[in-house]
Amino acid sequence: MNLEADVQSKFLPVPDAVVGQRADAAISKMLGISRTQAAEMLEAGEVLRQGASVGKSDRLQATDVIEVLLVEKVSGLEVVAQDVGELKVIFQDDHIVVIDKPSGVVSHPSQGFVGPSVPGVLLARGIQLSTSGAQERQGIVQRLDVGTSGLMVLAKSERAYSVLKQAFRDRNVQKTYHALAQGHPEPLQGTIDTPIARSTKHDYKFTISPDGKPSVTHYKTIEMLPAAALLEIGLETGRTHQIRVHMSHFRHPLVGDPLYGADPKLASALGLDRQWLHAVKLGFQHPISGAELEFESEYPTDLKLALDRLREVTFRF
Repeated sequence: MNLEADVQSKFLPVPDAVVGQRADAAISKMLGISRTQAAEMLEAGEVLRQGASVGKSDRLQATDVIEVLLVEKVSGLEVVAQDVGELKVIFQDDHIVVIDKPSGVVSHPSQGFVGPSVPGVLLARGIQLSTSGAQERQGIVQRLDVGTSGLMVLAKSERAYSVLKQAFRDRNVQKTYHALAQGHPEPLQGTIDTPIARSTKHDYKFTISPDGKPSVTHYKTIEMLPAAALLEIGLETGRTHQIRVHMSHFRHPLVGDPLYGADPKLASALGLDRQWLHAVKLGFQHPISGAELEFESEYPTDLKLALDRLREVTFRF
């Protein structure tokens, strides 16, 4: 491994939702990484405030501007073999592999993220992906946010990669999510059709913009709960942070997502340290045989516990 590196800086104002929180918890939410990964960055001196390293237990203030040092190897981003037991392989053959991704695992290696990646987990298990695409994205035909859990399909053969990429472009893949949103949406079901672009103020966020890419989200209320609603969400497009941005724009941010305006007190009361969002169903034609495939995923433990607590316990927040 080439140890020479380019170091770049990302400057992040502290969002109101994390003011006063410990640095490890705040950085985790600001960057969309696990608290353990945020702590590792802090311990490595990769997070600065006014030029000085920030400690894990330091509290962030509203006036702070945090500098995050991003280290990228000159040789490019590398896939590092690292197994994560919680990641499940649901199906595989010679052409595709379908997985159930846990929160905290990034879809592919990316600048500034030091934790495990989906290709790295599969590499550790001896599962070879297609060589199409950039080195760190080989075999990747779709992505989930690091804090989002659920179903993903990856390509193992070159033909499967080409066909699946086109299927996603043509919107021929059925992607269904369940999300817990703050408040009670009105109407109970509908479509959010607003373009999304990268924020000009914060390069780690996305926002509604007339200059953005077309983005279409369909939602339907499954269950009304105290202070929140469980929604079924279908995507026509697959923009980065699409569900999170659209629901925030709709004034119903996802529970556990302070980056897009959620109440941190509610997340704390439910024991959540990430957005309540899970990819529950994935349907598509097999890229080689043409067979119709559909897969489903159960809620992971943290989301199930939060939902059960909201159903059964009366609390103040």
